[in-house]
Amino acid sequence: MRVAVIDMGTNTFHLLIAEVNTAGFSVVYSDKVAVKIGEKGINNGFITPEAQLRVLTTLTGFKSKILEFGATKTFATATSAIRNARNSLDLIDKIQEETGISTRIINGKEEAAFIYHGVNKAMDIGDKPVLIMDIGGGSIEFIIGNREEILWLDSFEIGGQRLVEMFHKSDPIQSTEILQVEQYLEKNLEPLFQACAQFLPTGLIGSSGTFDTLSEIYQWKKGIKPVPDHSELPFDLIDFDEIYGDVIHKNREERLKIPGMIPLRVDMIVVALILVKLIIQRVDIPFLRISAYALKEGVLLKTLETFSKTIS
Repeated sequence: MRVAVIDMGTNTFHLLIAEVNTAGFSVVYSDKVAVKIGEKGINNGFITPEAQLRVLTTLTGFKSKILEFGATKTFATATSAIRNARNSLDLIDKIQEETGISTRIINGKEEAAFIYHGVNKAMDIGDKPVLIMDIGGGSIEFIIGNREEILWLDSFEIGGQRLVEMFHKSDPIQSTEILQVEQYLEKNLEPLFQACAQFLPTGLIGSSGTFDTLSEIYQWKKGIKPVPDHSELPFDLIDFDEIYGDVIHKNREERLKIPGMIPLRVDMIVVALILVKLIIQRVDIPFLRISAYALKEGVLLKTLETFSKTIS
């Protein structure tokens, strides 16, 4: 049977259509669209009419692909921007009426758990604790765990789009703004730092947008040819500082010219890299691995468990 999974993120909507059976799944189609539902409203808890139109247009297109590829079940999840918006239920109703897609709003800890399952499928994360990090537009998820279990997880409503609108006023970003971001993160991520002191993660695994872009830039820099369908993306922590320095001092137009940069990431990449650098320094990270799987794959895996008896 074929199953479709839709991840309605704050910045990007993802569609994954997979052929599933008792042995697992294989992807037959995937797509991502920069819907930016949090733009100009996320810090006010409101999804603007313009953003709602982008949502409905994108999901109508996704619905066409779901029908084209013959998926018989669709699982759609909505995350930070929608779960925190005052008008979220109205939007969910509109989505149902106009596309027939039923959407489940998940909380931050559910989101983090799905991310863990996706990453744990993508790679062998080992028997020692590692820190898993997913930077979204609305929230950031952190998980400490090993291949057997989650030891700790949390979600913080301080994602990239929120940070951009609060702090990234100059382009290129100014040193005073960088300091403001760092101070804000230090204060708001204190529970994470306490958890790291308790569980002592041995390294960092990143998933989703910012980390995908880091790997793209790294591959261009090293002349590495991308390998389709790999679930772990190439990266070496030794190159992080050079990439950080190259990105952080450029304006938007200059960032777009960096090999490996894509328009989808160019606005959030600056604050996201400030966050990644802070985590690397504060937690004393010795390595950084990048997972090609994240929330949508985690949703698919847990869905397969639930419906395993119906899959032949």
